[in-house]
Amino acid sequence: MPYFSMQAKPEIQRPVSNIFIVSSVLVALFLNGLPWAGVGLILRPDFVALVLLYWCMHKPLRVGIGLSWAVGILADVSDATLFGQHALAYTLLAFGGVVLHRRLQMFDLRQQTIQVFGIFALTYAVYAVVNWQANGYVVWPYLLGCVTSTLLWMPLSIMFRAMRQNKMRQNRMDRNRP
Repeated sequence: MPYFSMQAKPEIQRPVSNIFIVSSVLVALFLNGLPWAGVGLILRPDFVALVLLYWCMHKPLRVGIGLSWAVGILADVSDATLFGQHALAYTLLAFGGVVLHRRLQMFDLRQQTIQVFGIFALTYAVYAVVNWQANGYVVWPYLLGCVTSTLLWMPLSIMFRAMRQNKMRQNRMDRNRP
């Protein structure tokens, strides 16, 4: 359970390349674009929001409001939704991630998940308000995606941290070879 506790052992992680950040965002866009149907569509997490919040929290100087807005525009085009809906939601999500990044990093992953739920709830509330203004009704079951996004926060954080540490271990092994 070493991944659950961020405060137990401070670690120095390898710097993240821009290629890794961009490729993770592109994979998240691809996962959002998969043809979900039925209950899967209602429970579908917002993969782009997950990845953007992770990078806004861990690399706030590289990933911020501007990139989130641009990715939101791409998500609007790919989903064929109201232009600016995802951009507005992702911008607010990035603002929350960047402003609260120090506070969120103080907590371990279980406590972070509770804090992140509020940010995801704000994002899904923006979706609901924009949909209500555009169509005159709110699709309440889609708010379940907020819960599934929150439940994926811990595995995503563990996966990204393991990928970054794995590269660091590999570099150490390469340096020790004659």
